[in-house]
Amino acid sequence: MKVLLIYPLFPQTFWSYDTLLDLVDLKVLFPPLGLITVASILPQEWEFKLCDRNVRPVTEAEWEWADLVILSAMIVQKQDIIDQIQEAKQRGKLVAVGGPYPTSVPGELQASGADFLVLDEGEITLPLLVEALERGETSGIFRATEKPDVTITPIPRYDLLELDAYDSMSVQFSRGCPFQCEFCDIITLYGRKPRTKSPQQLLKELDYLYELGWRRGVFMVDDNFIGNKRNVKLLLKELKVWQAEHDYPFRFNTEASVDLAQDTELMDLMCECYFDAVFLGIETPDEDSLTLTKKFQNTRGSLSEAVETITRHGLRPMAGFIIGFDGEKKGAADRIIRFVEQAAIPTAMFGMLQALPTTALWDRLEKEGRLFYDGKQDVNQRNLMNFIPTRPIEEIAQEFVEAFWNLYDPEVFLDRTYRCFLKLGAPKATPPGKVPNWKDVRALSIIIWRQGFQRKTRWKFWHHLFSILRHNPAVLEHYLIVCAHIEHFMVYRTIVRDDIDQQLQEFKKKERQLSQIPSTPLGI
Repeated sequence: MKVLLIYPLFPQTFWSYDTLLDLVDLKVLFPPLGLITVASILPQEWEFKLCDRNVRPVTEAEWEWADLVILSAMIVQKQDIIDQIQEAKQRGKLVAVGGPYPTSVPGELQASGADFLVLDEGEITLPLLVEALERGETSGIFRATEKPDVTITPIPRYDLLELDAYDSMSVQFSRGCPFQCEFCDIITLYGRKPRTKSPQQLLKELDYLYELGWRRGVFMVDDNFIGNKRNVKLLLKELKVWQAEHDYPFRFNTEASVDLAQDTELMDLMCECYFDAVFLGIETPDEDSLTLTKKFQNTRGSLSEAVETITRHGLRPMAGFIIGFDGEKKGAADRIIRFVEQAAIPTAMFGMLQALPTTALWDRLEKEGRLFYDGKQDVNQRNLMNFIPTRPIEEIAQEFVEAFWNLYDPEVFLDRTYRCFLKLGAPKATPPGKVPNWKDVRALSIIIWRQGFQRKTRWKFWHHLFSILRHNPAVLEHYLIVCAHIEHFMVYRTIVRDDIDQQLQEFKKKERQLSQIPSTPLGI
């Protein structure tokens, strides 16, 4: 069997970093870990080719070669996965789809022409696909009634990737999250009992990446890396030794809940393993909203103190924020900006609340008749909310656009990044110094020219740079990398503003049209 694995296009997003990646001649931030895991689970006597459409288009030779086309996607990739399904069917190919989006809304992909829906987690459902193909079947829907033991998951097929196209590699230690946030689909897709791989299993994955020559960043894609603290500590104790023995070839970052700040041993272990950044789901400083959405873990202490503790331990904070919760009071975006500035969080992902299929929020809003979602629109940061909020949607959208624009003003961003790195704990790992390549030198030169000479940031840039060099020199390289991020956000904030403004105009037009339709008398 000749299998063509296709990863659909992402639209420009908060995490696409297009402008920044261009500076170092890279295409994409992260690879499609799900698809290369699929390739490792399927029979290894089969032949595989992978095309990440975020790197390049599918070639005619690849289409011609394939017996079976397999696609995986998140909901933000919706349009391109539908396009690729239709393209494959026009060429007479069998098509199988899976991943978070098909699992959440399988009917949309079936209607687009997919032959096989391989839903839930592949360790269980992919063998069912193989059995169906061996029986000569040409369609089917495969679901799991239980969660698989991820200690049986084989090493992903990293060899199928065009490694030079990516900024970071991805590995996964655990699936699931113990919390119950109403808007989150992780707990419905993967459960509330975190399942982990064994430390030896994950180290074998890192061995494979090392053998392939990878020497850059690695993102632990776990939606809550510390969901099972006992097991993650067992991993980190072995990873610490592995990193030291291999001269720290990988710099890690991940996602975690804010209760990380309560565990000094865990933070120390992460830093000793060369973790240098962590994404925190803060959402909002408004405690009423946190309680309403059942994010109780963020109400048990001071969020700003938690961020401060994590930063001083040596983990650069990134964080997610949301406006549009039910009962939210006017000015929520301003309160988020004040929090981000006070906590000195350089990278703050900020968006309007979206109801995701399968979540408790979706179910509640559907019962209340408040969903806008009709299967046609995407769900991402550049879209209006897909439900009727409890305060005017125009008010929420305007707050969001103004706040996002201000968060990523170049001078504001530079000041906030500077304050963060002044107090960022020095690295506890000691990787050997590396010789910069010409791409790194070129990118650094462009950043210095733009921020230190061309723009009005120039005086701040040089003041902050020399101050970091004087007061916290151990974080200088990391500081310059984060300073470069504004090159992406300056472009992206304009895209966000224009997209939301356009959708607001369309929304107001529809409102006016609906208001002109005469009401129908009862009984007629």
